Amino acid sequence: MKTLHCERCGVRVFFENVTCGNCGASLGFVPSELGMGAFEVTAEGVWSRLSDRPAQRPCANYTSYQVCNWMVPAESGDVHCVSCRTTQILPSLDKPQNLLHWATIEQSKRRMVYSLLSMGLPVVPRTEDTTLGLAFRFLEDQPSKRVLTGHDSGVITLNVAEADNAHREKVRAAMHEPYRTLLGHFRHEVGHYYWDVLIDNTEWLPRYRKLFGDERADYETALKQHYDSPRADWQDQFVSVYASSHPWEDWAECWAHYMHLQDGLETAAAWGLQLDNALPGSPPVRASALGCDPDPSTVGQALVDRWLPISQFVNAMARSMGVHDAYPFVVPPSVIHKLEFIHQVVCAYCSSKSAPAGDVRLPTDACTA
Repeated sequence: MKTLHCERCGVRVFFENVTCGNCGASLGFVPSELGMGAFEVTAEGVWSRLSDRPAQRPCANYTSYQVCNWMVPAESGDVHCVSCRTTQILPSLDKPQNLLHWATIEQSKRRMVYSLLSMGLPVVPRTEDTTLGLAFRFLEDQPSKRVLTGHDSGVITLNVAEADNAHREKVRAAMHEPYRTLLGHFRHEVGHYYWDVLIDNTEWLPRYRKLFGDERADYETALKQHYDSPRADWQDQFVSVYASSHPWEDWAECWAHYMHLQDGLETAAAWGLQLDNALPGSPPVRASALGCDPDPSTVGQALVDRWLPISQFVNAMARSMGVHDAYPFVVPPSVIHKLEFIHQVVCAYCSSKSAPAGDVRLPTDACTA
């Protein structure tokens, strides 16, 4: 993520901030600008923008629940921001823990939506497009029914227990997963959605099958076989053991990894990260964003030349703090080819600008950042 600044005083602020600690301005993230707006709020609750940029008002989930800091164009007929409009079902908010879980979940979802918008991808709520729209259901386990996180034709279901750190860590350990986060869940599941949008019934499908395998293989049978006997050689061809279960899961795991790569490089570049001692005797490694170079080989170069040294630094910092490695992955050549394919698909879409009507779009130069 790029660094954000207060519109009024220019001091650095952060993605979740609602107030500038320096000048006291009220803050709200403006999705169409991918930046933080500064506002003065009257006693009557009117938000006046402290710049000459378009007027905005807060998402209704801020005014009602304080769970969102995104804005809505003042002239819009929508009451919720583009991220919150994708939320379809919530657990009972009469339970205090559910309100806390929901706030945590929406925070991670907004980070994912930011990434999608910065990549130039369509984010269309299901209420605006019942065929290709995106919707999220946040549900809790019931005595007679367990909620499974997953994707079904644009509808993503998440068990709200995943917002509880203790629960998530217990599951991570039980499943022998090196990495399990809310943001990771969102990136994986939205990968399934973008397979439907970008790959299915398109000219990309034959190349997808060549790289990932034939998705027409029976899904339930493949998953059962995976859980009964995971592939012993998965590290030779896949980014995770789960990716080896079925071509759809391979795509979703690689999609999530592509978003890790995009966001990690953008964040490091925004902070001006330079590693002078990445390799003894080698030139310094300076972070730079991946951008949307149509040459797919740039992904492999970026991963090897920039991201791997940066990830080693990040892991070293995590270990110095006594926590799990932030990037516990090994990327074999076959996965690099898959990431390059995803990058090519995203760049082709971005260049075509053929997004469904009603989505949030960026300026025309957004894809070449």
